[in-house]
Amino acid sequence: MPEHLSASFSATLRVRLEDQPGAFAKLATAIGDAGGSLGAIDLVRVEGRRKIRDVTVNAASAQHVDRIVEAVRAVPGIEVDQVSDRTFLMHLGGKIEVVGKHPVKTRDDLSMAYTPGVARVCSAIAADRAKVFNLTIKQNTVAIVSDGTAVLGLGDIGPEAAIPVMEGKAMLFKEFGGINAFPICLATRDSDAIVSIVTAIAPVFGGINLEDISAPRCFEIESRLQEALDIPVFHDDQHGTAIVVLAGLVNALKVVGKRMEDVTIVVAGAGAAGVAVARILLHAGARTVVGCDRHGAIYRGRPGLDAAKARYAELTNPGNVRGTTNEVVAGVDVFLGLAGPGAVSAEAIGTMADNAIVFAMANPTPEVMPEDIAGTAAVVATGRSDYPNQINNVLAFPGVFRGALDVRALRITEEMTLAAARAIAGMVPDEALGPEYIVPSVFNRDVAPAVAAAVAAAAERGGVARRPRATS
Repeated sequence: MPEHLSASFSATLRVRLEDQPGAFAKLATAIGDAGGSLGAIDLVRVEGRRKIRDVTVNAASAQHVDRIVEAVRAVPGIEVDQVSDRTFLMHLGGKIEVVGKHPVKTRDDLSMAYTPGVARVCSAIAADRAKVFNLTIKQNTVAIVSDGTAVLGLGDIGPEAAIPVMEGKAMLFKEFGGINAFPICLATRDSDAIVSIVTAIAPVFGGINLEDISAPRCFEIESRLQEALDIPVFHDDQHGTAIVVLAGLVNALKVVGKRMEDVTIVVAGAGAAGVAVARILLHAGARTVVGCDRHGAIYRGRPGLDAAKARYAELTNPGNVRGTTNEVVAGVDVFLGLAGPGAVSAEAIGTMADNAIVFAMANPTPEVMPEDIAGTAAVVATGRSDYPNQINNVLAFPGVFRGALDVRALRITEEMTLAAARAIAGMVPDEALGPEYIVPSVFNRDVAPAVAAAVAAAAERGGVARRPRATS
């Protein structure tokens, strides 16, 4: 089976070719024979009888890029001067920056933006703390807080290694929600310290987005911060994932003609995302949800369960079924993967009920590769952008925070998350639904405003909005 090519494994090769007929054809053939995909081709310059070109190729892995480069180097008459990893190039120097909203070019500008004029603004806030929302960045700024202990599918890689993810998140906040966000990666794993630090920096921010903090610590940290602060605290790994999974599943069930209350759902992964997904599904009407971890089904009375999993067992698995993940998926309607590569086998997926739904969402490598279950499951979704049906949190968090900030919500409630999921699902009209189209594109600019409106309305209904949402 051919490898799945992706721009995430993309390189630009600077090559020297002899200026003669057929030279470039040899290069293209070498790339194709090595399984690569030829992209942009740019002429850099001509040096005598040689042309220097930049050639972009997509591959399936870093090792695949290396194989393509070696194949090109093996072609007579072609020299490879340089290989640039396009993903690393995007990250050079970081991906975000702070930009002033007003120029400071004259003495007047300086006197208003800074001293002495700024003192009057400080005094106004000191006299009425609520004015901080109007007179500072607080009204439209979110802290993205992580300790680097549960980053993507990479696990505990530390705060420094987590920064690129948090920078990317900040870019998405701005691009899709118009929200300023900044990464706060903490060099501590102590829950008390994290709560203390976030509480101390909260005056600057209108909301806190917790990210990539390992379970079960993330549950305690979120809960304590929600109690301590009067701004929204949202653990995106839990609730953002849960929102988009619910939206996708609502539409996937329409595609296969099944109802939420009738299907049996297996959730692989009992970390932050897995627990939150199970909870939102039950709140949305699901009756039979079975959670699994690396030891198999989580059931009441299973030896060795920690407190969080014991509570999870009380909410799920009504039949108290037992067995490995591969065993418990037999005959079920829906498999939701929030674990890691290999959490379920392609053979096990083949034992599911007719018109099965499979969301294999581990990143960067899904629990089971879509190619391996083609024709087996009726609807397949992943967490990746290079397959159809990407279950991507960017569909949720920009709109959720936009709506919460617009009404200056005190917190984000369960009703607000359900409203967000319904709004996302509703962005795909019933007549357009299909096996490869159950969630809107992440580039659909109508999604975030729709989610924001639904979340703001739910906040107002729930009594957690400090002001009505402006309408135009």
